[in-house]
Formats: sequence, structure tokens, C-alpha cells
Amino acid sequence: MRYRPISPAALAAELTDRVAALPNRRLAVAVDGADAATDTSGLADALVAPLRLLGRATVRVSARGFLRPASLRFEHGKQNPDARYTDWLDLGGLRREVLDPLTAGGTGEVLPALWDTTRDRATRLARVPVPESGVVLVNGEFLLGAGLAFDLVVHLWLSPAALHRRLPADDAWALPAYERYEAEVDPSSLADVVVRVDDPRHPAVYEPEG
Repeated sequence: MRYRPISPAALAAELTDRVAALPNRRLAVAVDGADAATDTSGLADALVAPLRLLGRATVRVSARGFLRPASLRFEHGKQNPDARYTDWLDLGGLRREVLDPLTAGGTGEVLPALWDTTRDRATRLARVPVPESGVVLVNGEFLLGAGLAFDLVVHLWLSPAALHRRLPADDAWALPAYERYEAEVDPSSLADVVVRVDDPRHPAVYEPEG
């Protein structure tokens, strides 16, 4: 595989151009990657100001605001990698409250977060209107392969060695979940843009040969 080195600033600019080139309607853009080992939030945040300068209003959503209640997430223990992969994210809630409103005929109003995991209760946040040309930037893990309707997906990829190295000790138990995602979904094959982030200071964009 061939990767093109790029600076973080240039990456943000390049992704901004990719989003700006999409149809001028409400869009959902995802930044996908292992939460414990990649900075999906930082990359999504870096797109906000440039898109707004181009006249595209933006709303930020973290998938962590759509985790299921603790009683469901931790039914099989707090460090169960299979549960983290299949049971932690409330896919239905994310689809219903964020993605469906952006479709033609949708309300155009999204809920920035559904569940407060610190207090383990509903956030009760107000819905946010998204203008006709607005962009909702969603970051999180395991966002591909679940039928979520994103208009553009950026996947932050780590080599197996880097994934082992970058996972904090407290999250090492989740490694089988990330390995399962790689094996079963192959997110790099589904994403629109794949960025290798073995060294986050020196990312590289995958460029298909031919």
C-alpha cells in the first residue's frame, strides 16, 4: 500500500476541500478510529473553523454521547472486548437523532448527545438546527459496517504494532475489539479517506495504486 505523507494542517485543509466538494445540502461526515489510540475528536474539531469560513455551518457530535446505559454496556463486565465492539454504541439512537434528520424530508434538527455516561442518564440537551448546507461532524469508533448513512468517512488507521504501542495500559483489554473490527469490517476498504496515524505528528494519506 502506498501512503502520502502530509502535515496535520494540510490534512485538515485537504479534508475540508473534500467536504466542500460534496453536494450543497445537509451532510454527515464521520472520523472513525480507535478511541483509545487515535485522536478522532481532534481531527473532527480541526475541520470546524475551515468549513465555517466556507459558509458551511457545522455541528460537532461525538459518538461517546450515544453510548448505551451502563447496565447494558457492562452487562458482561466493564472490560469485555466483545461487548465494547457490539453493545456499547447505541446505533439506533445515533441514526435516529443525528443521521435521519439530515436526510431529505428530515427535520434538520440533531441531538448533539443522547446519554451522559458520567451521570449515566439522559442528557436532555436541546436539538440543534442544521442549515440546508450544514455539516454534522461525527467522531468515534466502530462507525463503519453498521449501516450508518454518512456522506464521507475518514478512517484513522494504525498498523498492528502501532495499535499495540498506542493503546494506554488501562485500555489494553479492548485490543481484541479493534482486531475484530479490522478483521470483520475492514474499515479501510469502506472509508472514503484512510489516514495512517502510527505517528500522529506525521500522518499519511492512503493512495490507491492505479
